[in-house]
Amino acid sequence: MDRTTAITLPVVHNLNEAFNRHDVDAIMDLMADDCVFENTCPPPDGERFQGQAAVRACFTDLFRNSPHARFEFSDVFGAGERACVRWLYQWTEADGQPGHIYGVGVFRMRDGKIAEKLSYVKG
Repeated sequence: MDRTTAITLPVVHNLNEAFNRHDVDAIMDLMADDCVFENTCPPPDGERFQGQAAVRACFTDLFRNSPHARFEFSDVFGAGERACVRWLYQWTEADGQPGHIYGVGVFRMRDGKIAEKLSYVKG
């Protein structure tokens, strides 16, 4: 594994751990000041958030609205400053029923921080 990939992959894993703790501060510490997050909602193209404040607000809303949200990584690979993650997102509906969706995250790093996280889902 090359040096850059060896830096990229732990950051992506740390992001997943922070997501599952719903730790917005830890998530944002892993992201560049001018970070970009492309959400999967609303279909068909999702919504784009740019910069620390906008991305922080998006994740804060996500965890407030989905207090049981959890991501499971099933496949992670990286090449230099790029990484791709296949994931399963699970949540609990307002009526208590479980929900889930499969997707991928495409990452671009810069200087050891996440510059872009682009999300795509099946269906």
